[in-house]
Amino acid sequence: MNKKTSAKFSLTRRASLAAIAASAAALVTFAAPVPSFAEDKSIKVGIMSGEDEDVWRVVAAEAGKSGLKIETVVFNDYTQPNEALERGEIDANAFQHQPYLDNQVQQHGYHIVRVGYTGVWPIGLYTKKYKAISEVPEGAVIGVPNDPSNEGRALRVLQNEGLIKLKDGTGILATVTDIVENPKKIEIKELDAGVVGRAIDDLDAAVVNTDWALKSGLSASDRIAQEPIADNPYRNFIAVKQGSENEAWVKTLVSSYQNDTVKAEFDKVYKGTGVSAY
Repeated sequence: MNKKTSAKFSLTRRASLAAIAASAAALVTFAAPVPSFAEDKSIKVGIMSGEDEDVWRVVAAEAGKSGLKIETVVFNDYTQPNEALERGEIDANAFQHQPYLDNQVQQHGYHIVRVGYTGVWPIGLYTKKYKAISEVPEGAVIGVPNDPSNEGRALRVLQNEGLIKLKDGTGILATVTDIVENPKKIEIKELDAGVVGRAIDDLDAAVVNTDWALKSGLSASDRIAQEPIADNPYRNFIAVKQGSENEAWVKTLVSSYQNDTVKAEFDKVYKGTGVSAY
């Protein structure tokens, strides 16, 4: 969570403990009326290519009713929306969960905070060869995403199904070095999140993020396991640059997403593979 966009962004990497704390704790709750703008306010929102583009067309239409004009900037690489936001190339983004943002803040010193949840897309184990976990053979080659937060997430799916065991106390950023039991001698192949789903024909199975599974032509019928939805820590959200979270347009943006019209489009587009999370 692969084509690369032509846009390239560079960023001075500065660690900021305050930014890390803020990114983990900040969540704006909107209960007051949604502000309207006497003159149209325009913003750019970074999203990932694919099904979410359809959802955000509806969000933009809802926001337009309050005078907020949304231009979506579409990315094909998970690393780029935060770079663009930090540089001021966009005003907000909507593609990530908190463990991913926390890791990005620690690595790059980003000043980014979440302001409103969108949905949760349970990561799943997909295969074209088997119908059940019990059929996965000894020595099977299983692909997992190689970015820190999603690799740990993928390994927990494999652990939940009894294929591996991670050492006690392993956090959400588990890696293959944390595997202490591997009874079927499974080979874990670490691949880019955007590649792992498309490599399914060359693998016995792969743990794939929902958005990349859909882009890779995988469906629920190819999924033999997934992480639980209840109490899932990987809810995606809208994020903005620290210092912008209390601006009126942010309130309108979040409220424009969190409504029944958008939820209906969300449910139509994702067909149960994603769940609204607000």
